[in-house]
Amino acid sequence: MTALRLLPCILGLALLAACTGPEQARRTLPVQAPYAAAGAVLVEETFVTRPEREDELDSLATWVGEDGITRVVATAKSAHRLVVFDGESGERLREVGERGRTPGRFERPNGIAVFGELVFVAERDAPRVQALRLPDFVPAGSFGEDELRSPYGLWLHEAAPEELDVYVTDSFMYGADHTQLPSDHELGERVRRYRVDASGEELRAQFLGAFGATEGRGRLRVVESIAGDSAHGRLLIADEHRRDGDSSTLHEYDLEGRYTGRSLPDGTFVGEAEGVALWDCGFDRGYWVAADQLLPHTVFRLFDRVSLAPRGSFRGRVTANTDGIALHAAATPRFPAGALYAVHDDSALAAFDLLEVIRALGLDPACAR
Repeated sequence: MTALRLLPCILGLALLAACTGPEQARRTLPVQAPYAAAGAVLVEETFVTRPEREDELDSLATWVGEDGITRVVATAKSAHRLVVFDGESGERLREVGERGRTPGRFERPNGIAVFGELVFVAERDAPRVQALRLPDFVPAGSFGEDELRSPYGLWLHEAAPEELDVYVTDSFMYGADHTQLPSDHELGERVRRYRVDASGEELRAQFLGAFGATEGRGRLRVVESIAGDSAHGRLLIADEHRRDGDSSTLHEYDLEGRYTGRSLPDGTFVGEAEGVALWDCGFDRGYWVAADQLLPHTVFRLFDRVSLAPRGSFRGRVTANTDGIALHAAATPRFPAGALYAVHDDSALAAFDLLEVIRALGLDPACAR
C-alpha cells in the first residue's frame, strides 16, 4: 500500500485553462418532457431550499453528528466547495473549502460518500479522491492521482473492519469538445477500485484495478452515478449515454467488477439515469431509487432490490433536473421513516418524507420501521 498524498500539487497553466471545459461541453441537456411523468405519483416535498445558482450542486451524502442531527453534504462544482445543510430544516449551515489542490481545497468536486467519520470526495479536475474527517472536515489524505483521469461518482464497501473498497467512476472523454467516447478497450477502465486502510490517522490506499465491459450490453460509456448492495454483492452503475439510438439505463455488476448480464430495459428512463441509491428495508427487502433527470419534473423510479422489477415512480411539485440523491433511511424527528434528499435544478436541496413515499406507492411496510 502507498500512503495517501497530503502534499500540494502544482497546477500548470495548461490545466488551469482546461478546468472549466470538459463537462459543460459533453453534458446533454435534460429532456423537456411534460408528459414523461405520466404515471408518476405526486409526493410533495417537505422542503426545498433557496436556490444558489453559483454553487452548481451535484452529489449528496448524509451523516449524523454527535448531537443526533442529520446533516446533508453537497458537492458544489462551480464554487469548488462543499455545502452543509441541516437535514431536518434545510438550513444552510456552512461551506467547506475553496478552489485549489492543497489539502482541504477542491477542483470541481463531484461524487461524495460518507463512512463513519470520513467523507470521501471525487474531484474531477484534480483528479483524485480526497478524504476528510468529520465533523470539522480535517484533511485525511487523497488517492488516485496516478490512475484517475476524470472521476465522477463514488461508492464505499466495507471489505473488512476499517478497510474500505472505494469504487470510482472515471468518465474521461476525447475530442476538442470532450464528447468522443474512448475506444472499446478503454471502456474497460470506466470504474476504478481502491482498497483503503482507515485504521490509522494517515489513511493508506492501494489501487486494485479497473473494470468495465468492453463489448455487448453491459458497456459503460458515459458514467457517473454508482451505488451498491453489499449484502447481495451487487453494483448498479448508471450509463447516461443517449446517442446513436441508445437510451440511458442502469447496468448490474458484481463487486469484483464483472457484468452480470442484467441491465434495465431500454426505455426505462426517458431522460438520463442520474442519482442511484439503495433503500435497505431488510436482507431481501427494499428498493433501488434512481432519478430520471427531466424537466419540468424529475421522476424518481423505484425497482425491487433483488429482481430489479419496477415498483412505481413519483415526482415532486417542484424538483427538476436532478443529479445526485441521498437516501437516509434512519428515523429522525421530522422524518419518522427517513428521507430522500435530491438536488433541485443544480441550485437547491429538496427533501421527501419516505413515509409519504411508502403510502403513495403502496410499498413494503417494513420500510417504515
